[in-house]
Amino acid sequence: MTDQPELPLPAPPATGETPLVPARMVNEWVYCPRLAYLMWVEGEWAETGDTADGRRAHARVDRPAGKLPVPETTGMTGDDDAPPFVTRAVTLSSERLGAIAKMDVIEGAEGQVTPIDHKRGKRPHVDKGAYEPERVQVALQAMILEDAGYRVEEGALWYVESRERVRVVLDAELRDRTERAVSELRLAAGAGRRPPPLENSPKCPRCALAGICLPDEVNFFRKGQAPRMLNPADDPALPVHVQAPGARLRKSGETLTIETDDGTTKAPLVKVSELALYGPVSITTPALHELMRREIPVSWHSTGGWLLGHVVGTGATSPRTRAAQYRAAEEERAARRIAAGLVAAKIRNQRTMLRRNWKRADDPERATALDRLKHLAEGARQTPDTGVLLGLEGEAAAHYFGLFDGMITTENASFPAFAFDRRNRRPPADPVNAMLSFAYALATRLFTGALTAVGLDPYQGFYHAIRPGRPALSLDMMEPFRPILCDSTVLMAVNNGELTPADFVHNGPSCAMTTKGRKALIAAWERRLEQETTHPVFGYRVNMRRLVAVQCRLLARHLAGEVAEMPHYVPR
Repeated sequence: MTDQPELPLPAPPATGETPLVPARMVNEWVYCPRLAYLMWVEGEWAETGDTADGRRAHARVDRPAGKLPVPETTGMTGDDDAPPFVTRAVTLSSERLGAIAKMDVIEGAEGQVTPIDHKRGKRPHVDKGAYEPERVQVALQAMILEDAGYRVEEGALWYVESRERVRVVLDAELRDRTERAVSELRLAAGAGRRPPPLENSPKCPRCALAGICLPDEVNFFRKGQAPRMLNPADDPALPVHVQAPGARLRKSGETLTIETDDGTTKAPLVKVSELALYGPVSITTPALHELMRREIPVSWHSTGGWLLGHVVGTGATSPRTRAAQYRAAEEERAARRIAAGLVAAKIRNQRTMLRRNWKRADDPERATALDRLKHLAEGARQTPDTGVLLGLEGEAAAHYFGLFDGMITTENASFPAFAFDRRNRRPPADPVNAMLSFAYALATRLFTGALTAVGLDPYQGFYHAIRPGRPALSLDMMEPFRPILCDSTVLMAVNNGELTPADFVHNGPSCAMTTKGRKALIAAWERRLEQETTHPVFGYRVNMRRLVAVQCRLLARHLAGEVAEMPHYVPR
């Protein structure tokens, strides 16, 4: 028997209100407790090539077939004359164990049954024929069958690629390990204790949830260990923006079909990461259902880009994550500390933009502004008062936007249409302000989706005032990224000549972008999100889109107490 620490108390038997642990999650718990907790308790999931292969390997056994006899009437309790049978996709549970299992295949013969679990890949050449997590999963299926009245002497694993069957012996050691694993997972779930990440484990690089768990990033703050590049490769799926008036979207098999007056466009659903609809665009209910099933967020915007609504599947909606968020928002000191960090990072990034992108000869006013912004950022980081923080942010904005036109190339700045002397909105009065407002609307959608995916409430912020319909936390998290993402996109589009004065329309004192202009700015925005950067804290390369997801995930870890200080993206 292996040495195992004694549990303080075993988990009690399940009642009608107690959630039953899936056998697959017990497998994950033995493999990595944090992975099982994130998946079962917090509802996290991420699709990879390995998980897709596993789903294909189970395609046949996921279809019910055959019939499982009732043990009392068919001799499964010990009648050796009972006729043999094979059944697939059978779900049984045990309140004693507090577990439930969907069994791939159950074979019955000579008065006993054998659960057979299908696994992708080849049989591993290891002691006892298979890895412990897989043997535990089969053992749990066997024990559930026993609690249902069947006689079980062994289990089996079937490896699809090598087409080999491995016998699983149900000895006392394996049974004890299985019951212990079920009890540990149930106790952790009941207590709301997220297990710490594994340390430098070879399991992490191929884990589907590496980018959600952030094992090395969390351990960096816990123990100072330098992180590996564990975040999965950037998702090849990309956002789809639809702004053609009267466009209609529907689902056709595995494809999203977009019909406009100019023709039909098809986008494979596997290549869609999110969907943004602008103005009078319609979408069918079946298409919405499929997008929600795939956890692809859909947002509705006004024609001018204002975010009107957002929908996503049930996904990661752990109440514990939001409970930690609400506690921090109610605790004045914690909320101020988060707000101060966000504003300080924003001011530092404004300074970086002026320092990097100045297009004119050296200007004493710019040098003065750089010194003042540095001083304001330090003051924002240390201030304990929200009112003072607002004042520091306002002063920094005055310095930054007062010199904003110095980052526009001389050729484009000479156009009267692109003259800029101050930030204005509601409505924007000139093309540059119109582009800035639209870029900020795009960022609001981006952060609302990222925060929702993490399980946070985008409407409960720490700095921006809470108002009905206002995603205050999205606006909070946007602050450090406004200069780096939004302002840089506008400057890139103007300086590269991607937008011209003809891409804007004026109505009295207001200015708006044409459909062509919005399309050009959206293209520039998506290119900016695909550009790679080095994370200033962790040191690995990641694109800006993935960086936003990492920062939102780190906020959730900070609120849960796993990361002492929220690290912000402040490039040098």
